[in-house]
Amino acid sequence: MLINYDCRYFRGDVPCGPHKSEGVHCEGCKYYVRTGERILIIKLDAAGDVLRTTAILPGLKEKYPQSRIWWITMPESVQLFKGNGYVDKVFDISLAPMVLAADEFDMVVNLDAAPLSSRLAAVSRAKKRIGFGYNAAGYVYPLSPEAEEWFCMGLFDDRKKANTKTYQRIMLDICGLKPSDHSIQYALTPEESEFAAAFAAANGIGRNDFVVGLNTGAGGRWEKKKWTEDGLIDLVRLLHERRSGTKILLYGGPHEVERNKRIASAVKGSAIDAGCRNTIREFAALLDLSDIVVTADTMALHLSLALRKKTVAVIGPTSSAEIEMYGLGPKLTADMPCLCCYLKTCDKEPDCMSSISPLEVLQAIESLA
Repeated sequence: MLINYDCRYFRGDVPCGPHKSEGVHCEGCKYYVRTGERILIIKLDAAGDVLRTTAILPGLKEKYPQSRIWWITMPESVQLFKGNGYVDKVFDISLAPMVLAADEFDMVVNLDAAPLSSRLAAVSRAKKRIGFGYNAAGYVYPLSPEAEEWFCMGLFDDRKKANTKTYQRIMLDICGLKPSDHSIQYALTPEESEFAAAFAAANGIGRNDFVVGLNTGAGGRWEKKKWTEDGLIDLVRLLHERRSGTKILLYGGPHEVERNKRIASAVKGSAIDAGCRNTIREFAALLDLSDIVVTADTMALHLSLALRKKTVAVIGPTSSAEIEMYGLGPKLTADMPCLCCYLKTCDKEPDCMSSISPLEVLQAIESLA
């Protein structure tokens, strides 16, 4: 019996889609498409970076239209790929040894100059490797001049500050891609949209309401990436003064539980807490309720842009140049020479984030409304 092992639709352990829908067999199947290049992407941390790295996928498919693309990442990032039509299989890192031992690839793409991901790339069976490798002497090294540029930005502060390219552009250059589309790939399911609609109905948010979402935190690793609590409180008050009837949603994760309680209390019910215990996908669905999102450089920023929301990015110690806004809104930064320092703590008064005023953020919102 003929079995097309090299067919794009072959799954191995279960019937393929065309067979399930039409009962076809491999012999003379009109759906047969020979699989092209087998590509493995290794991108582990952090979830926000994993999400924005999906911007390379349209370009890969444009250059290798019949390719099969697999991705290895951390367990918490696997859910980001639900509904992603570009990636055929996603593995969390616990399955990496099995995948790398059993499978061969035409190309392995490792875009992170970290020892773990670079070791995984080094032991993979690949005809070609892109990005970063691992030397047996115990160090990561770039595999091309384009990768070396990114590598040096990680080693030398002055190179990082001098950079003018977005993260997406740098990753595309490393991969040798010049795609017609480099959008972040993320899709909500109908069930997730229904979850958000139910939340809106329960909280009196109508379809015609003007909704501003404030993502109040930036995770637990970079304390100074957060905009100030006072700034957020004053912004809520200004929004209600200038745009009466505006619905304001407070977004956050586990680190923002108490912060959002304090903000909601300070503005006396003028903002709705969207909750801080949502899954990433629930968070994204709720984020989609906003017409405009205000956020620091964190996961919410990349999700907002992936959802094509108008977005105001408030950026301090990280590289504003690396943020690709896709024409969806401005990047606000302080006029300070020490920007892009990547320091987790700072003793400057005022520091870069507290130097961005609520009025500046309000004006940015109004420019998008």
